[in-house]
Amino acid sequence: MTRTYDIVVIGGGIGGYSAAIRAAQLGKSVAIVEKDKLGGTCLHRGCIPSKALLRSAELFATMKRSEEFGISASQVELKFEKVQARKRAVVEQLYKGVQYLMQKNKIEIIQGSGRVIGPSIFSPRSGAVAIELPNGEAETIVPTNLILATGSVPRLLPGLKADGKRILTSDEALELEELPKSIVIIGGGVIGVEWASMMSDFGAQVTIVEADARLLPGEDEDISRELERLFKKRGVRVLTKALVQTESVEATETGAALTVVVREQPERLEAEAVLVCVGRQANVRGLGLENTDVKLVKGVIQVNDQMQTTESHIYAVGDVNGGLQLAHVAAHEGIRAAEHIAGADDGHAGATQPHQVPRCVYSRPEIASIGWTEKQAKEQGREVKIGKFSFKALGKAVVLGEADGFVKVVADARTQDLLGVHIIGPHATDQIGEAAVAQLLDAAHWEIGKAIHAHPTLSEALGEAMLAVDGLSLGI
Repeated sequence: MTRTYDIVVIGGGIGGYSAAIRAAQLGKSVAIVEKDKLGGTCLHRGCIPSKALLRSAELFATMKRSEEFGISASQVELKFEKVQARKRAVVEQLYKGVQYLMQKNKIEIIQGSGRVIGPSIFSPRSGAVAIELPNGEAETIVPTNLILATGSVPRLLPGLKADGKRILTSDEALELEELPKSIVIIGGGVIGVEWASMMSDFGAQVTIVEADARLLPGEDEDISRELERLFKKRGVRVLTKALVQTESVEATETGAALTVVVREQPERLEAEAVLVCVGRQANVRGLGLENTDVKLVKGVIQVNDQMQTTESHIYAVGDVNGGLQLAHVAAHEGIRAAEHIAGADDGHAGATQPHQVPRCVYSRPEIASIGWTEKQAKEQGREVKIGKFSFKALGKAVVLGEADGFVKVVADARTQDLLGVHIIGPHATDQIGEAAVAQLLDAAHWEIGKAIHAHPTLSEALGEAMLAVDGLSLGI
């Protein structure tokens, strides 16, 4: 007999398994169809392994300056095979945790490649799932509701091919057995910046190439300028307004080479490896959407505020629906879809507004932000006022030996609304949560400034920046 479920999820990444857990908690029978491993890109090829490598790189860089802390470490040696072993151990530990959650919530995991089929003998409407099992056999399952959570895959520039050895995407870079002595990174967005920071800390000579006028073009301009300054201070070469001639990218006997046009001047770059970090694209290939009335626009699945597609019993969450490509957004959307299916909306079922989502970059120094940049706020016709506070004035940052960077607050001069918070500095990604709560609760900047921030902590910088909007910072 064909198996039936209240909800079937195609894709076992963070969006998919979050949806499955919440649906099971709400009493639904749930199955996940996953062709690879539970955890998806975030756990196995993205967030977690890259942050494990970044942590090792950060520690290596810190140990090389241990004399500043009165500690002599004369033989600091990088053993990259052990770095990779630790990365794999971290991933495996968290993978076991996800598997435990599936068992705990009685969620059935079906190993195989799922494809949506149209109306058939199995169901009078589209949404049944044909599964190709690892042994070559096939099975069809029928859900009342279907959630698509197939994520995304690395994007390549048109005409550019990665060979996985000299010309890499982030997927191949995560599995490197040896570090290149030099590397050119194409793309100065989040992924490119993180890899540039990591490779620099591991000792590679790094050149980062960005087509826009600045690194992290989606962030506040002051953040981009500070990051570029600190990268250059570390010896990272930054090329902005630089266009890659894709036909010139080639593997050589000793590495890879390419030509970039920087402000109309061509330049030949050579390195042991080229890493392509130009974003990711929705993974819809082979999903069977042509068998449905689900609407695709520019390669992504269209959804409403509840994550429903143009077929109301089919939902899409995470990168595949073209929203913000962030793991925490995928999880949030998965939960929202499950709650909508179960009729358990909590009153916060509106669309995930970009200005209410924290954005994090795990470079050194870290970067985190939420809300509008100063430029975006002005473009909306807002009269803004700015508060800034440098980590150089903060006791905890000086104690840590990580005093570069600042907190910037953007507020509305008329309404006192908190419009944006932008942090570049030590543990920025751990500090942005306070600003996220402030956004959710519609707090004014002065309310956050009046809250008592413990001393000495890094969070004092946020409180002082809030006070600085009105010229009230004590300048600790």
